[in-house]
Amino acid sequence: MVVELGKSTAQVARDLQLHESTLGRWVAKWRAEHGQGTDAPLRPADAARLAELEEANRQLELENRFLKKAAAFFARELPQG
Repeated sequence: MVVELGKSTAQVARDLQLHESTLGRWVAKWRAEHGQGTDAPLRPADAARLAELEEANRQLELENRFLKKAAAFFARELPQG
């Protein structure tokens, strides 16, 4: 359920009346044995969200660079004294 359906370990543990850490170890062992460790491919919804966040991050970096340049420009234009 965790691996195939993408449900959280906590939710599945509650549903199956298991201790969350026990289920977590079982899932980690299964993923290690089946090559689905931390390099496992993202689910489509997660991949889409990651793409959105990367685009938002890129936009924020551009805006930050612009604001730094604007601040430097206006700092030069202020009268000294």
